[in-house]
Amino acid sequence: MIKTLSIIIPAYNEEKTIQEILDKVILVNLGTINKEIIIVNDCSKDQTKEIIETFIDGHKGENIRLINQERNQGKGAALHKGIANATGEYIIIQDADLEYDPNEFLDLLQPVFKANADVVYGSRFMGSKPHRILFFWHTIGNRFLTFLSNMFTNLNLTDMETCYKLMRTNIIQKINLKEKHFGFEPEVTAKLSRVHEIKIYEVGISYYGRTYNEGKKINWKDGFKAIYCIFRYNLFT
Repeated sequence: MIKTLSIIIPAYNEEKTIQEILDKVILVNLGTINKEIIIVNDCSKDQTKEIIETFIDGHKGENIRLINQERNQGKGAALHKGIANATGEYIIIQDADLEYDPNEFLDLLQPVFKANADVVYGSRFMGSKPHRILFFWHTIGNRFLTFLSNMFTNLNLTDMETCYKLMRTNIIQKINLKEKHFGFEPEVTAKLSRVHEIKIYEVGISYYGRTYNEGKKINWKDGFKAIYCIFRYNLFT
């Protein structure tokens, strides 16, 4: 039985989209499940912090918390902070941009309702939902990283690098996470795969990707860091 879903939103210089994504999260109907929204502002240099504060002031009836990092530490570090502060039975990661649709939270919760899943990945590479057509080499890179990760974890994921990861809180809070940047994805996947008798599921999601002009931050250097993290957390930890 899930009483509360903790929605963790890391944000860094997202003044163009943060209010819209918060509006979408607020409007999502989870039935009897309460929402705990934890926004971790990673020392943004634009108006992200002020927009969030104004939003919270205008939604006094909602369970929203803002955590401000004193210095910019990276997406992974922001997620560590959000995970540590979550109080719901499950958490889900929601990027502050508009690439992922919060209306699909219930899709990710279905394996929990039906099979008592511990972890659910939202895959951009399965299902029939809409996907914005963007970068060929990004797709090849994501599939390669997933393949490499699967070789070591013995999982059959289709999208290890996805933002949408729904996780049982009492499991993820016991895992010692180290990566402060985009290495979070391969690290958490490697460490979740080693949890005894863990039940991991995957569901298809839509994807409304951004171009670099629209604010996309990940680049080829992050791909090489992901390869390093796959080896590090599967072979040497």
